[in-house]
Amino acid sequence: QMSVSQPQSGRGAPCLRCRGTCSGFEPHSWRKICKSCKCSQEDHSLSSDVEDDRKIGSLLSDSKYATLTARVKGGDGVRIYKRNRMIITNPIVSRKDPTFDTITYEWAPPGLTQKLAMQYMELIPKEMQPVAGTDGACYRRRQLMRQLPLYDQDPSQCRGLAEGELKLMEDFVKKYKAEALGVGEVALPGQGGAGKEEGKPQDKSIAAGKPPESTNGALERAPAAGHHRCETCKQAVPGDCPVVYADRAGYSRQWHPACFVCCRCAEPLVDLIYFWKSGAAWCGRHYCESLRPRCAGCDEIIFSEDYQQAEGMAWHKKHFACLECETLLTGKPFALDNASLLCTTCSKSKRL
Repeated sequence: QMSVSQPQSGRGAPCLRCRGTCSGFEPHSWRKICKSCKCSQEDHSLSSDVEDDRKIGSLLSDSKYATLTARVKGGDGVRIYKRNRMIITNPIVSRKDPTFDTITYEWAPPGLTQKLAMQYMELIPKEMQPVAGTDGACYRRRQLMRQLPLYDQDPSQCRGLAEGELKLMEDFVKKYKAEALGVGEVALPGQGGAGKEEGKPQDKSIAAGKPPESTNGALERAPAAGHHRCETCKQAVPGDCPVVYADRAGYSRQWHPACFVCCRCAEPLVDLIYFWKSGAAWCGRHYCESLRPRCAGCDEIIFSEDYQQAEGMAWHKKHFACLECETLLTGKPFALDNASLLCTTCSKSKRL
């Protein structure tokens, strides 16, 4: 069991994009943006470790990856992500007493020896390595917000749900947890899942010893040694370099760590959390959008069959409104400015 403090609200955090011109985050009533500067929540770096771990814990609970979570002490069954941190301590030898240089990775693949985990990290671009206090750690946190928005999994966080749509969303989330959600596994080529040698460290949460079934019902087998290729770049995979496996894809497929990306946005899949569909891995955001439209106003998935469409985008009817003055624009002329709706008056004012 794990005990956690109450999550921070993050309200008032400065905007990273505005570089000092925004006085602090001022939440809009229903848009996922700052009322003051119009930038997104992720640009204000609003999440905390506690909030992130609660969100991922909730996502993985009630799925076959629930063992990557732990029950919160006194939390009425709430589960929190057992995020694997890695601390590396290197001695610094000087003329006087030796000191130590400590590096903390805010996330690392679970179930690995430190040597293999470090090999994995070295295969990730340096600017994306989640070392505490660096741009890489900020990048990871932003990706958690971008790829796995809380309102894609928790109906209580949605402002766009109409009466009768709560059950639709609950069923939507339950279905993707059962059929698409996955967490990548890191291992040496040929050692993913059932192919791993006994006694080697591995992530016990992913049913080792039980290869998944392919679409035709045949068991997937890892390729013979020397024949491993990355699914994304198609280049050969050295036998001594770690790769990523996705159990929903079968253990005959593997990816270079830097190649395990969303098939839609090509961004690395944060904490190796993926959604499997049509023979490819997706981030949570784009997987959900592949099934249902997303409102360009509030950024939530639309569960109504009656919604507004324009220029290849979709809106809840109540959110088809001017970004500046909030005037509803259904049946009225409007302009699109960088995917933002503006009434003709505000559009003209912006050009002046």
